[in-house]
Amino acid sequence: MKTFSATPSDIDKKWILIDATGLVVGRLASVIAYRLRGKHLPTFTPHMDTGDNIVVINADKIHLTGKKLDQRKFYWHTGYPGGIKDRTQRQILEGKFPERILQNAIRRMMPGGPLSRQQLKNLRVYAGTEHPHEAQQPEVLDVASMNSKNVRAK
Repeated sequence: MKTFSATPSDIDKKWILIDATGLVVGRLASVIAYRLRGKHLPTFTPHMDTGDNIVVINADKIHLTGKKLDQRKFYWHTGYPGGIKDRTQRQILEGKFPERILQNAIRRMMPGGPLSRQQLKNLRVYAGTEHPHEAQQPEVLDVASMNSKNVRAK
């Protein structure tokens, strides 16, 4: 039996819609990264983009377990002397772009390289319930029902 290797004509991309309300960030990010790579398919090929297009709504209503909301900080440098700055995850969630927490968690779960950057272009994350992808008729994926630990009640 020969090993199957997908070609561009074999790839059939689906559109998936995920509602992130009440879901734990790390568990949601691992499900999304798995689907973006296409590892849920029997036709998975490591060097091809076989994953789905994923639309995530309500990214501002995600939950973090433990004290990560206030203790985990993200640092960056302005390039000037003494220009180190930090921001907690609470500040990011309450800020202008709350969807960046989920985007960064997913990006960090993907392997580095050009293929991962291409696969991340198939991800669309929105803070609210509105999204411009209704014409693609995305299938709803209920991540909350996959495992009881995926949902965190406050």
